[in-house]
Amino acid sequence: MLDPKLETLLAVAEHRNFTRAAQALGLTQPAVSHHIGLLEKQLGIKLFLRGNSAFELTPEGEIAVRYALRLKALYQAMCRDLRDRRRQMTHIRVGLTHTSESNTITEMLARYSTLNNHVSITIITDTIKNLYARLANFEIDIAVVEGTRLPGAFNYLALDTDCLVCVLDNDNPLARHAQVTLEELKAQNMILRLPSSATRQLFEATLTSVGETIEDFNISIEVDNISTIKDLVRKGMGISILPQSACMNELRKKKLTALPIENLNMTREISLVYGKDFLRLDILHDIVELYRAGVQL
Repeated sequence: MLDPKLETLLAVAEHRNFTRAAQALGLTQPAVSHHIGLLEKQLGIKLFLRGNSAFELTPEGEIAVRYALRLKALYQAMCRDLRDRRRQMTHIRVGLTHTSESNTITEMLARYSTLNNHVSITIITDTIKNLYARLANFEIDIAVVEGTRLPGAFNYLALDTDCLVCVLDNDNPLARHAQVTLEELKAQNMILRLPSSATRQLFEATLTSVGETIEDFNISIEVDNISTIKDLVRKGMGISILPQSACMNELRKKKLTALPIENLNMTREISLVYGKDFLRLDILHDIVELYRAGVQL
């Protein structure tokens, strides 16, 4: 099991308070203080800066917490894999971005698990940045990400390509066009993802590349949830810039219209990302094959 001192460190780092950490762990406050003191002596560092009401991690403490999280995740993964071995099961934790969650990938993963009853899949949704951190900390086994690859620590398997498009309701006069221009976009109320999202960042970077700026567009509302954006667009509240893959269900049912934007190329690759010690490459290739078969239907 994980060293109790590390469990205590993680609890104090989360609650920033010895008393609340003690309550969460079912320990006394002196026991928590003792654990932290022993760990600081063992590591030869100061873990926390003690203030009047709360504790803040020192730079060394942040390093210790990062590795404690990895050790905890590795221990949990070991227990899970041993349990799965006894049950002749394979449990895969898959991290999805909010964009991936809204397209056919979730359905494909569910279908794969149904077709392979010895495989259990847990889906976790988070930002790309956090998914990479979860991969590094062994909290997930695979991530589905869009866009730029990070060099070094991970392996990538191409899954698909996607592009950003202008999404609008069918009654919008622009819906009868073959494409939209930037000037036409500037005349519309826009419903966009948050500035921190990869979708929004790609849109803004592409605008910059053609000498435009997001400040010239009328952004009426910013929403992180893609399903909410599609619902607002469908009700005629504005238009949006979204990944085409996230709108395929609505496009097939003719509930929305998607158009390219003149002079903007916003294509990006969708990849499966996994750590270099991940062994079940057969599952990865089966997932890719099933996904591509579904896309072609």
